[in-house]
Amino acid sequence: MNKRLFLFPVFFLMLMDLSAQSVLGLWKTIDDVTEKPKSILEIYEKDGELFAKVVEILVDGREDALCVKCKGPKKDQPIEGMIVFSGLQKIGENEYGDGTILDPESGKEYRCKIFINPENPNQLKVRGYVAFFFRTQIWRRVSS
Repeated sequence: MNKRLFLFPVFFLMLMDLSAQSVLGLWKTIDDVTEKPKSILEIYEKDGELFAKVVEILVDGREDALCVKCKGPKKDQPIEGMIVFSGLQKIGENEYGDGTILDPESGKEYRCKIFINPENPNQLKVRGYVAFFFRTQIWRRVSS
């Protein structure tokens, strides 16, 4: 009986810790085809909205890459340091949406939603939308 009384609070605290995982911090993007790391992004909050900035490009030879296919003020700007998603607002527990994400490779912007993977709190699901079609990438949390 004494063991059960001890295990219940420990189990409860573990569940609370999982649900309290934040999307803020550093995340590693993974190439869909090669499954190799592409970049490190920092997700941060400003004025109640989430943003993500490229802090490091991990692909050899692409460290100084420019967003040649981007339009507007991001055209021909360095990808490292660029804000690639913005305007995301909380729409659920550990779930954010109603913002946009930029694919620097194609220069296209998509509606965006992000959420912690319920099976693995160290994975972030990043979903880009065009109409009702979507594609989801898995980003991995960078341990501090």
